[in-house]
Amino acid sequence: MSRRPAHVTSGPYAPPVPRTTLTATSADGARLYTEVHGPESAPAVVLAHGWTCSTAFWAPVVRELATDHKVVVYDQRGHGRSPAAGPAGHSTHALADDLVAVLEATLAAGERAVVGGHSMGGMTIMAAAERPQLRERAAAALLCSTGSADLPAESRVFALRSPQGRRRAHRLLLRSRAPLGPVSPLAKRALKYATMGPGATAEQIEACARIVHACPAGVRARWGTVLAGLELTGGVSRLELPTAVLAGTADRLTPLVHARRLASVLPDFRGLTELPGLGHMTPIEDPGAVSGRLRALVQDHLHGTGSGPAATAEVPSGTRQKKEKTA
Repeated sequence: MSRRPAHVTSGPYAPPVPRTTLTATSADGARLYTEVHGPESAPAVVLAHGWTCSTAFWAPVVRELATDHKVVVYDQRGHGRSPAAGPAGHSTHALADDLVAVLEATLAAGERAVVGGHSMGGMTIMAAAERPQLRERAAAALLCSTGSADLPAESRVFALRSPQGRRRAHRLLLRSRAPLGPVSPLAKRALKYATMGPGATAEQIEACARIVHACPAGVRARWGTVLAGLELTGGVSRLELPTAVLAGTADRLTPLVHARRLASVLPDFRGLTELPGLGHMTPIEDPGAVSGRLRALVQDHLHGTGSGPAATAEVPSGTRQKKEKTA
């Protein structure tokens, strides 16, 4: 595979050693670096990371789940250790193909999983909504800090009064090829402002900065262009599996309006978890909340195959759940 991604190498945000690694091959031949953690016979969770991230982004969630779950993480094309695609390989259709390829490569015949996606990873699940392989393989889904459309219009990274000016500024940000440069104190302050809540710790900021800065500028720009024109509302309305939503109330990239919109459109909505004061990087800012929601979905929708009790109570369809930020 391609280059090794940059990430922290010690502490709770350092990636754990996988039980095995493999290469999943997508419909167009794209090769996807994939890791499997935890016991093979345990209930499965498959996680898709977001824009400019990598498998390393899920490290604290993997640590919390892998004791009694089979956890699959993979690098989206062009990210981490997955090679970049050609010009035609950047689309939500390709993201859906890649998720299907990973499910087929890592799950045994008849095996199902809870799928979770953060940011562009959540969009990946929405894009795959009508794929028969997703309906066959996915028992439930968790959409973290994500949206289905209108990303430049709703983003709050640039606090401009004019909606048109705000839309234009955020579209330029998504499409920018400017190199991010080294992980400097100034770069970390900018990253925290744009993507994290005010309570993010120095460890959390360092972990996110290392991952984001490792993404090549061209890859960042090509996928940012896809996100700038994103329209998956129709896919959300056809995501016919139990789906929970989770978001931080201080998210500037995909503000809470996106999560609430998803909640109003999902056909089998299983609750919205709003995390007070958290930003866009919820799996790193509060891995306990994310892993807890995934555990609950496993317990409720994989027929009690997990080895432990659900982390949170079942949320009836159509209700909204709020969870206080943990220390």
